[in-house]
Amino acid sequence: MSFMQKIKNGLQKLMVGRRGPDELTLALLIAGLVLSMVGSAIGFGLLNLAGMAAYVLAIFRMFSRNLQKRYAENAKFTGMWRSLTASVRQFINRTKNMKKYKYFKCPECHSRLKLPRKVGEVTVTCGKCHHAFKQKA
Repeated sequence: MSFMQKIKNGLQKLMVGRRGPDELTLALLIAGLVLSMVGSAIGFGLLNLAGMAAYVLAIFRMFSRNLQKRYAENAKFTGMWRSLTASVRQFINRTKNMKKYKYFKCPECHSRLKLPRKVGEVTVTCGKCHHAFKQKA
C-alpha cells in the first residue's frame, strides 16, 4: 500500500460518523475569509480574530459527531437565509417596478399589496384577510 493510499484510508476512517461541510459551515468559512481580508486591509486585528473564530467554528462543525444538533443548526440557518434572500429579492423587484405600481401594506394583516399607478382612489380588498379599504394610487 502506497503512502498516499494510507493517508486516504486514514482520512476516511477519521470522517466516519461525521457529516462534513454543509451550508452553514460554508457560510462560516466565507465569513471568516471576508473578515480576515478586511481586518488585514484596514489593520484591525479584532476582525482577524473574528475570522479565525469563524474558521474554528466551521472546523468544529465539520468534525462533530452530534449530527442531530448540527442538522438542526443548519436547518435554522437555511431558513433564516431563505427569508433574508427572499426579502432582498422582493425589495429589488419593488424598486424595479416603482414606476408601474404603488406598493403598500394592508392595515389589518400588514401583507404587502400593489396597485397600478394612475388608477385614482379605489377600494382594495386584501387577498389574505379580505379586509376592504380605500387606497389612492
